[in-house]
Amino acid sequence: MGPEVIFYSLALLIALVLLGVHIGIALGVASAVGVFLVTQDLHIALSLLGLTSYEAIRSDALAVIPLFIFMGEVVSRSGAARDLFVVCERGLKRLPGRLAAATVLGNTAFAAVSGVAIASAATFGRVAYPEMRRLGYDKRYALGVIAGSACLGMLIPPSVLLIIWAILTEGSVGALFIGGIGPGLLLGLAFLAFTVIAARLNPALAPAAGDAASAGADVPVTRAELLSGLGILALVVIVLGGLWGGFFTPTEAAGFGALGSILVGALKRMGRKAFMEAVYDAGRSTAPIMFLLIAGAMYSRFLAMSGGVNLIQELFTSGGVTLLVALGIMTGVWLVLGALVDSISVILMTVPIFAPIAEAMGVDAIAFAIYGILIIEAGLLTPPVGLLVFTLKSAVPDTTVSLKDIFRGAVPYWLIMLLVALIVWFVPALASWLPAHMLYG
Repeated sequence: MGPEVIFYSLALLIALVLLGVHIGIALGVASAVGVFLVTQDLHIALSLLGLTSYEAIRSDALAVIPLFIFMGEVVSRSGAARDLFVVCERGLKRLPGRLAAATVLGNTAFAAVSGVAIASAATFGRVAYPEMRRLGYDKRYALGVIAGSACLGMLIPPSVLLIIWAILTEGSVGALFIGGIGPGLLLGLAFLAFTVIAARLNPALAPAAGDAASAGADVPVTRAELLSGLGILALVVIVLGGLWGGFFTPTEAAGFGALGSILVGALKRMGRKAFMEAVYDAGRSTAPIMFLLIAGAMYSRFLAMSGGVNLIQELFTSGGVTLLVALGIMTGVWLVLGALVDSISVILMTVPIFAPIAEAMGVDAIAFAIYGILIIEAGLLTPPVGLLVFTLKSAVPDTTVSLKDIFRGAVPYWLIMLLVALIVWFVPALASWLPAHMLYG
């Protein structure tokens, strides 16, 4: 069969996903059927897919994923993330909604050592939410800032989504990491500005700076908390500074970051039980990601063999489809899929098709990746799935919290993410300038 086989495979993939089949299995089945239709030989199809699976996980670049996830788990379980939150909060005494602002700053720093939004939501749901509620913060305001700022973990390096994007497109992990810094900081600043402005305009959301409730939190930072918070910042410098300066490859940076997190854990007197739980949780998080990467590699191999991507490119480029129309189609697909399946699955299903189309239309590869990650990030907060919302619901120690509370509180942050994504699209240098000058210039 010719390139049209891609449409049969896509139809099968969509049908399996709608039937509730795990996305990794759906990708594998759709790939196997597609390769069989192309080769007309079951033995060849299975051999090709087996070889693809082996090649998908033998690269040492994949070591980045478990190492960064482990680093985030150790920092979270050692209690260092809580100390970071305390240090940020004590330094923002004069800001309205200071605990919300501290949550954004804490998540920004934690994102630079975890790479996983789910870890950020779970950590700050347990740390920041009880403190905000104790001091009289509005429930939805508190939940919204935790859910929204947790998304920074998918953009600010190290980001698991950026790693997977680079693997699928055979791009540079380091370039995407550096490309995510500018938009990530812009997104963090936009979140910070919103929390402060909202608290100033609506005093019912948070106690005003300097009032009795706010002053009740003014307990001096202990030496241990300060050292622990600074330890996380040191990890950020090691990981990002090593990448910026060209001292480390992403894999080496992940290794040094993991070692640094162990030292932070030792500083916090992290017990053997907590350390082993961090190891186990890192493994539990990494295993499904690796399985999805294998399935995604099989799917990419099928797309390359069938010539289907070239067919879709021709439909876009020769069919009079403008760049903005193509962007609208991709964005719509990302938002719809983001409301139904997890972010990694969305990337595996769409990037092998969308990235070549964007490249053929002359879009900067790094800016397109950052734009895509921002849109896919928004899916973490989109009903009915909103994976990050469900994570936060299970993490907060408050049985009165409903999914509706979290979704409604996160709406402003969802809109801010879409706004920053549009800024990246129309000002691609925001994402591409740093990598061009630091890696290639």
